[in-house]
Formats: sequence, structure tokens, C-alpha cells
Amino acid sequence: MTEPIIEVQGLRKTFRVTERQEGLAATLRSFVRRHRRDVNAVAGITFRIEAGEVVGFLGPNGAGKTTTLKMLSGLLYPTAGEAHVLGFVPWRRENAYLQQMTLLMGNRTQLVWDIPAADSFRVLQEIYRVPEHSFRKTLGELTDLLELQELVHKPVRNLSLGERMKVEFAAGLIQSPRVAFLDEPTIGLDISMQVRIRGFVAEYNRRTGATILLTSHYMDDVVALCRRVIVIHHGQLLYDGPLADLAERMAPYKIITATLRDGAAATADLAAYGTVTARDEGRVTLKVERQIAPERAARLVNELGDNLADISVEDPPIEEVIDRVFSEERVGAAT
Repeated sequence: MTEPIIEVQGLRKTFRVTERQEGLAATLRSFVRRHRRDVNAVAGITFRIEAGEVVGFLGPNGAGKTTTLKMLSGLLYPTAGEAHVLGFVPWRRENAYLQQMTLLMGNRTQLVWDIPAADSFRVLQEIYRVPEHSFRKTLGELTDLLELQELVHKPVRNLSLGERMKVEFAAGLIQSPRVAFLDEPTIGLDISMQVRIRGFVAEYNRRTGATILLTSHYMDDVVALCRRVIVIHHGQLLYDGPLADLAERMAPYKIITATLRDGAAATADLAAYGTVTARDEGRVTLKVERQIAPERAARLVNELGDNLADISVEDPPIEEVIDRVFSEERVGAAT
């Protein structure tokens, strides 16, 4: 059995925050006695990731995702627990580790604003001590993959958000890292640019075998890139497994979409086949229990006959699945 690239055991990060009530009196009292409480940003999570995996790291705002990535990249010390990435303890920040990993955050920049990205690449080459031949080879590959030919010689401040995100990817990968932590890499981008960034990440993983841990609120990112997901909430791990199994485990129903021919939609009563959740002209959407969905779909085909133009049976959108995970977790915590 090979050693995992990322191994996390009981990792915890607790912040001590100061609280006080509103008003002048509360402010004056705070000079004498401050009320503090501990907040567990990460509450003892455990997981392991093998070489070459692309894993989605999911959870609502404040779940502990970014805190976890900062610990794994060495920016934060944990309160308790252990972690090893590539055999290194991340928060020791050894040069040999920093040269083999990268942390890319969609709302942060490591490029100098007023100079071309090509000049920043050269600075990073010196920081990471990348040999000239390796630098040229890697930059050439990244330029082709990300279509940077017209961008790298413009000042960063003149680039659009999508263009800047592409050169940010190149900057973060210039040292050919074996591990990439991607924190909301497509945040704020338009749909077209999101698709391009997803395509790049998938191709980069295929070409290099890099291990990738990805956070995103855009579920299209996760569906397109990740076979496995880790879900956390309030700093606790709720699920770790295949993306497909998450839908099957937490959403015990299928979505049947039936498209009816002209004239049939007005008279068809499909409530007998499942719960009607939407009607849009000739298209009717049904929610059906997972176990009986094949039988109900077959009945629709047989009984509607020529009135049925098209039919599909799908899992519910992954956003609904994740919402269900969080809802059940909240109910469980309250009981």
C-alpha cells in the first residue's frame, strides 16, 4: 500500500475571540474584563488523499475549508492534530515542501500589479530556484494550456478578472508543484471563463499527475473535476466518499423530466407518476423515489405513447444534495 500524498489526523484549529455587548458601558467594562470564547474553525477532521486525486472540499461559508487549506499549506499552525503532505509537516514550512506545493486563492493575488506577469514569473523562478530549462518548458506548457500568449506582457492591472485568474494559475504552478490547494479558483468569473479554468485544471491533472484539493461554491466545478468529495460543516467532517454515492445516500429520489408534444401538456395529469415539482410549457419535472424511478419512467413511456417527445431520469442537482447534508446535520445536532 502506497503512502498517501495528504494525510490528516484529528486536525483542529481553535480561535479565541473577544465578545462584548453594544454600548458605552460595555466598552468601558471591556477595558477591565474581556469576555472571550473559543471557536473551533476546524474541529478534529481526519482524511487521506492519494497521489493524482482531484478531491472536492465542500461546505458552506465558515465551515472551515479555507482554514484547513491554510494549515495544509503552512500558513497556520493547528491547535491539535497532525498532518503530512508529501511526507512533510506543512507548518514547519521547509523549503523542500514549499517548492512542491501551491495555494491558489481566487480572491488573492501574488502578482505585482503594475508590471507584466512575465516579470513576476521571473521573480518566482528565482524564489523557487527553478532551473532555466525547466522554467521555459513549464511556462511554455502553461502558456499553451491557458492561452496566455497575448496576456503575459501586459501590466496585471490592465487584465480583466478572468485574464488575471489565468496568469495567477500560471504563477502558482511555475514550480511544477506536486500538490495544489485551490480555494475558490473560479469565484467571480463568468460562465465561459469558469468552463475554461475547469478544463485547464482537468488537463493539468492529467498531464502532470498533480494531487488537487479544491474548494468551490460552484457545484459545476466539483461535478466536472471531482469523483470524490469531502464535506465539512462547523469544522466537522460529514462525508468522505464518491460524489455519485453522496447523491444516492443523501437524496433518495430521482428527477424525471418528461417533454410532452403539443397539446398533450395541457391535459396530461402526471401526479400519479410522482410529485410534480415544475411545469414549463411542454416540460414536466417529477420527483420520484429512487427505488421506483425506473418503473415509473417505463410507465410514462408505455402509457403516454406518442404524446411523449422525450424523457430523462437523473440524480437531483448536487446543490440539493449538499443542502440536504447540512439540513440533516443541523437536525441531528439539535436532537
